[in-house]
Amino acid sequence: MRHDPHTLVEGCLVAGRAMGARAAYIYIRGEFYNEASNMQVAINEAYKAGFIGKDACGSGYDFDVYLHRGAGAYICGEETALIESLEGKQGKPRLKPPFPADIGVFGCPTTVANVETVAVAPAICRRGGSWFASMGRERNRGQKLFNISGQVNNPCTVEEEMSIPLKELIERHAGGVIGGWDNLLGVIPGGSSTPVIPKSSCDTVLMDFDGLVEAQTSLGTAAVIVMNKQCDINLEGGKTFQHILLVSGAKIILHVTHSNGYVVSLLNLFLTPLI
Repeated sequence: MRHDPHTLVEGCLVAGRAMGARAAYIYIRGEFYNEASNMQVAINEAYKAGFIGKDACGSGYDFDVYLHRGAGAYICGEETALIESLEGKQGKPRLKPPFPADIGVFGCPTTVANVETVAVAPAICRRGGSWFASMGRERNRGQKLFNISGQVNNPCTVEEEMSIPLKELIERHAGGVIGGWDNLLGVIPGGSSTPVIPKSSCDTVLMDFDGLVEAQTSLGTAAVIVMNKQCDINLEGGKTFQHILLVSGAKIILHVTHSNGYVVSLLNLFLTPLI
């Protein structure tokens, strides 16, 4: 969305045509202003070139693409909450059933997919399914966007093959761990809701679904958070993640709000020096 927005517009058209859909809605967090602006420019250019809109690409098929900026609520990552927000309502999950495939956006059958999935469709169409399946190992094929942050020399987001070793991913793209690999304490492989991998497992674990399940964690969002030995993983890490849950939209569920607030208070007691 930031550097190649036309790829996503093309992916929307491919996916829409395959499903017989008449419109695609790209929902983007409100904080990502530049990305939303770039996407809107790309959408306007695609309309002007006749790639989307009435008689898209001269095919006789009408297809529209709309961009919608959300307000940043964490809960809107859940598909029905996203649909509620898209319709102009408060972003809260719907009761299911009915499922979006039956009754979705504005009462129409709807498929909700990550833009990462949609954007790769044009490349697969051009190069073929065998090309995509050549990456990764059995049951874990294809590519994945990895966001690497924390105590690394070069935090980044990179597209890599599935099943790449975690150590290779960090050292090749993120410049390695600050203080060197031996200074590594642990890694959260898939966002703050996935269990930590200790250093002993990080040496050999593969970044795919099966490899991380074997390591008793999961791929999650592929947001790789690296922690070296200067990080207090139990206290500062726990406090940070509980704060994220407390303020980012878990307030939708009353008991989650109360329990997270209580946990943050307990962690603050641990972090307060004794006089």
